[in-house]
Amino acid sequence: MSTSNPTIILSVNNLQVKAGNKTLLRTTHEEFSEGEFWAIVGANGAGKSTFLKAISGDNNYTGDILLHGKELRQWDSMERARHVGVLPQSSILSFAFKAKEVVELGLTPLSLSREQAEQVVNECMRRCDCLHLADEYYPQLSGGEQQRVNLARVLVQISQAKQTPVLLLDEALSAQDLGHQHQLLEFVTQLCKQHNILIVGVLHDLNHVLKYCDKALLIDQGKAVQKGNVEDVLNAENIERCWKYKAEFASSSEGYKLII
Repeated sequence: MSTSNPTIILSVNNLQVKAGNKTLLRTTHEEFSEGEFWAIVGANGAGKSTFLKAISGDNNYTGDILLHGKELRQWDSMERARHVGVLPQSSILSFAFKAKEVVELGLTPLSLSREQAEQVVNECMRRCDCLHLADEYYPQLSGGEQQRVNLARVLVQISQAKQTPVLLLDEALSAQDLGHQHQLLEFVTQLCKQHNILIVGVLHDLNHVLKYCDKALLIDQGKAVQKGNVEDVLNAENIERCWKYKAEFASSSEGYKLII
């Protein structure tokens, strides 16, 4: 991280999400700081996506979600869009947009001249290694190319944030092949560290979490049960309890822990 005492960007207090009389998720107090890459982990159906949807503003909830100290529900919708970007698992478009036109959808919350907009779109596409795809039709792109285009769109969306933005990864790797998964994770990790943004993502591959993430929040049966450094959260006891798997560990050639 860039500082010894990073600024808290997002604070979640006494969060509850319900569907009718059923409680889908309950947490007590979670804090997320600038320059951190957090993984939301847990077995299928544990409540990970419910948590991410709440902090993105898509779920009704009780409790407090504070973005830069201000309750999420009190943010103007356009200002919130400039500060919270969501990269979903996939984006299905029914129209034959070109890749650049998809990225330009991220301009919606911004106030830019045509020339400024062109510069921002081109720069974000260049950073995501998809500028060469600008005139290609989005539906004809591979899954990995589509995801790079979508990431460029989200970066355009949060490019004019007045305060540190948050990038949320909503199972963004699930449809990608192995190479594209690592490319995407390497890129967003670089974004996190170089630009000091906060990244929070639902990740299923625990070895990805161990390699790329700084912190993890473990959700089990709708409750946040442990948070902290990745290797502390993803220990053998938690893995056996939550995933019903007796994990063994090894070290990679790069020095990080692996689950085998």
